[in-house]
Parts: sequence; C-alpha cells; structure tokens
Amino acid sequence: MKVGIVAGEASGDLLGAHLVNALKNRVPGVEFVGIGGPKMQAAGVNSLFPMEKLAVRGYVEVLRHYREIVKIRHKLLRHFMENPPDVFIGVDAPDFNLDLELRLKKTGIPTVHYVSPSIWAWRGERIHKIARAVSHMLVLFPFEKRIYDAAGIPATYVGHPSADVLPEQPNRYAAREQLRLPQNDHVIALLPGSRQSEVHYMAKLFVETARMITAVTPNVHFLVPLLSRETRNMFETELYRVGGGDLPLKILFGHAHDAMTAADAVLVASGTATLEAALLKCPMVITYKMSPLTWRMMQSKKYLPYVGLPNILAGRFIVPELLQDEATPENLSQAVLNLVNDGPVREKLTRAFSRMHLDLKQNSAEKAVDAILPFLTT
Repeated sequence: MKVGIVAGEASGDLLGAHLVNALKNRVPGVEFVGIGGPKMQAAGVNSLFPMEKLAVRGYVEVLRHYREIVKIRHKLLRHFMENPPDVFIGVDAPDFNLDLELRLKKTGIPTVHYVSPSIWAWRGERIHKIARAVSHMLVLFPFEKRIYDAAGIPATYVGHPSADVLPEQPNRYAAREQLRLPQNDHVIALLPGSRQSEVHYMAKLFVETARMITAVTPNVHFLVPLLSRETRNMFETELYRVGGGDLPLKILFGHAHDAMTAADAVLVASGTATLEAALLKCPMVITYKMSPLTWRMMQSKKYLPYVGLPNILAGRFIVPELLQDEATPENLSQAVLNLVNDGPVREKLTRAFSRMHLDLKQNSAEKAVDAILPFLTT
C-alpha cells in the first residue's frame, strides 16, 4: 500500500511524523511518498522536494515564490498520476494542498486533509473548495467539526497531537538543569517563527525587545530556539548587526519545548508555537509582523478580534496580542515584564492552559488512523 503525503512547514512535519508512525504500526509495509521535513523523513517518508520550499506565509511573500511553488505542485501531481497512491493526505498547508487534492480527487484518489484551514477566522468561503477537494477532513479543535457537519463534509475530531505528547505538568526545574540555567533567575524564551520570512520580519524586533528587558531586569536570560541553519544564520546576523552580541542570550538548535518549559514567559510569533506554549503552561505574549500589503489584505478578511490559538480556543483574550504596528520593542518588553512580575495572572493562565490541555488530549494519531484506514482497505 502507498500513501501520498505533503506537509509544508515545521508544525505540519511534526503532525505528519506522528501520523506516519501510527499508520506504520497499524498497516505494516505501507509506503509514504510526497514532501516532508526531517521528522517525517526520519519516520520513513520519501520526500521528493525540500519542505522549506513551501514554508512561505503571506500574499506578498507567496507571490515572490509563486513560480517555484507551482512548478513543484505540477511535478508532484504528475508523480501521483503516474504512481497513484491508495490515499493522499495533505497535512495543513491548505494553499498548496487543496489544489493538489482537488486534482487528485477528480481522478478517483481519496484525499484526506489533516488540520482544517482557519475558515472560522478568515476566508470562510474556502469551505466550498474544501467540499470539492477533500474526501475527509481531520480537525484538531472540537468546534471545527460542527462547521463541517453543517456543510455536509465528512470530518473527524482527533484532538491535537501536541496535547498527547507534551506533559500535563512540565518540569521547569529539570528543564533549567538541562539547559544549565540558574533556578532563581528570570528566563524568557524568544520564538520568532519557523519560517525564514517570519525571522526576516521579527529578528530585529525580538533583539531590541530583549535589550529593553535586559536594561531593567537583573539576572535575566534569553533562549532563542531556531529550527533550521538558515533561520539561525538570519537571527545571528541581525543580532550582531544591531549590536546585540553582549545580550545574555543563548541560541538553541531546536529544543523549543525545553526553552518554553524553562521560561517564565515567552515572546512568540503567532502560529502553532502559541498552542505549544499554552500546553507547556508558559505565559506568553503573541506578536507578528509581515509586509504592510499582506497585513492590509488579511485584515480585510478576518472574522475574529484575535489571532493566537490560546485566545481562539478560550473565545476571549487571555494572553496579549501585539501585532504589526503595535509590535514595538517598547510595547513587547512591557507586556512580557508584566507577565513575568504578576504572580496571580500567571497562576490564572496556568489553570486555563491546563483545562485547554485536557480538552485537546484525545490520542489524536490513533483517531486519525481510524479515519484513514477505510481508504486503505477498500
């Protein structure tokens, strides 16, 4: 049996790897081919193209890489037409995967999309394309299934894999021991994003924010986990360009979960990392910057007043969001320090994050496999 599978960024790579391993346990000998990152490749996926080529976010940013992305999709489509899989699984990356799924479904190949596009937050009209492209949708959040049920699209709520993997009671003491950090000092994690385009816009902002915090906070340490050599080089270049070489800052190659577990607070780019911070019970300030044109276009299409997953799941602002023009070093440093120094707020957030964790812990990989198996046995 053969499964086609495509993930387009780090969070999808992690989800895809969990799913691939679970499928291999239930279907011995199954083969996987498509596009995946290091985790999916380690799980046994034959990646035909580098996943980083798809890791682009924002209208303007996608336009810069449009020809290359379209060429990859055409080559991948041709491969699957000549070597049809028993089922195709698109892991997130809807702008890439839905078009691919649409073409594959027309040829009779079943298509499963893992991670619903945020149609409840913006561009809700995409549900019509999803209905044409997707045989079955796997959703991570409970409220999403109701949307698909109402639209007549088969869907299964599987929960979030990170809620299965991450501990309900993280060990901050052990994390600091592992990272050789003083137990009584302040530790702040800085997560400027996994994509190169994100680090491009946010590296300088994060360094300047760290400088402002350091100026008023003795015994503070910053941890910056970065996923790839490219994003690490970009951040280091900006760090030294703005004269931040003297900051008490440690760049890590990966280890984002360790950094957030060890931290008193995290400054985090909007995305999956915000949910991981919540599951690790780490208070956070959510931020994001992009090109002005992309920002204006996205603002005109959004439905909710918040963008961070913890706020979306709570249905209200429980952590601060400072986006685009509000994302200044002054605003971000003050918001982070407010969290670091306010014990009652931190305790309240820990309770809210714990409830969120229990809701999302559903043994997601096994539930996803249960939904996919009928396509492999018919």
